[in-house]
Amino acid sequence: MLAPRDCRGCRLKRFLLICLGGAAGTGARYLVATGMLRWLGPAFPFGTFTVNMAGSFLLGAIMQLGLGYGAIPPDLRVILATGVMGGFTTYSSFNYETLGYLQRGALLLGGTYFLATALGCLAAGALGIGCARWLAGG
Repeated sequence: MLAPRDCRGCRLKRFLLICLGGAAGTGARYLVATGMLRWLGPAFPFGTFTVNMAGSFLLGAIMQLGLGYGAIPPDLRVILATGVMGGFTTYSSFNYETLGYLQRGALLLGGTYFLATALGCLAAGALGIGCARWLAGG
């Protein structure tokens, strides 16, 4: 017999909650991206860049608090990490935008965007983990 957590209805409920989290993350991504476009203009994909930085920070914090400290229950951690953050982060957009720069011959701008995003997301993720550790008293 399956444990209650593994029942078909439980899996369906978890799936639907992840989908709802994804919708919330997608909506948040839209608001951040359009806000950054209005604020800083279209010269650089600041919206995607900001979303990737924030998403890397938040995912690092969620995973550290959930897996490192048990402060976020497993079901909520999956909803937040897979659903909300999965809908929020935009690495596919990042890839497409970077390739666009490179295809147009804007090698310096494309390379700068690539390196700034890759290094910035690593730093933001590490900062998220550090903040989660600090918040948890570790």
